[in-house]
Amino acid sequence: MKGAILIISIFIGMSQALSGQAHDLSKNSHALLFMAGGRYDNLRMCVGSPAGVKGGPMADVMFITKHKLNESYSLTFNLPVMRPILFGMAFKMLQFEPEITLKYNLLVSEKIDFVSGPGVGISFHYGPDYLSDLTNRGPSFFAMGPFLSWQTGFAFKKENLVKNFAGIKGFYVPLFAKGRSAGTVLGGALLYSYYF
Repeated sequence: MKGAILIISIFIGMSQALSGQAHDLSKNSHALLFMAGGRYDNLRMCVGSPAGVKGGPMADVMFITKHKLNESYSLTFNLPVMRPILFGMAFKMLQFEPEITLKYNLLVSEKIDFVSGPGVGISFHYGPDYLSDLTNRGPSFFAMGPFLSWQTGFAFKKENLVKNFAGIKGFYVPLFAKGRSAGTVLGGALLYSYYF
């Protein structure tokens, strides 16, 4: 558990570093990311699926800090907000998957960019396995593993600044827990980001 706290602290520190670069604040922007999709998951309980179902629907709202590296590339830090709070308060579970993405922007027109790139993060879980449901919960356990993703979509600009992004995302997560076989998570989601 101490290792998980350390890794979370590192991700939060990286977010602050990206958002706090005072030498050129014009390169920084922030957004809310809305994500909804589905996943195959042979380890964790899904609160939207019956007991014994490996996977189900997934959704999250994330706070994004974006740092523009140059005209073509940017780094973003995605901090999950909705799922960690909702799962913790309503279901006494933890699902927390912070992520850093490297995005390549290709100019399509004056108002549209094509955006694509990889993401890497870490997935934390504390809760029952997929054989459980909300009324028949098995024992909770801790699991974690690397979060790997790729997203593609289009950014829509106003006055040369990105205001909206719409796209799709695929992801893969191998999860490891003490005393259990390794888990596999595969999924995809629709994305929408609003920059402010």
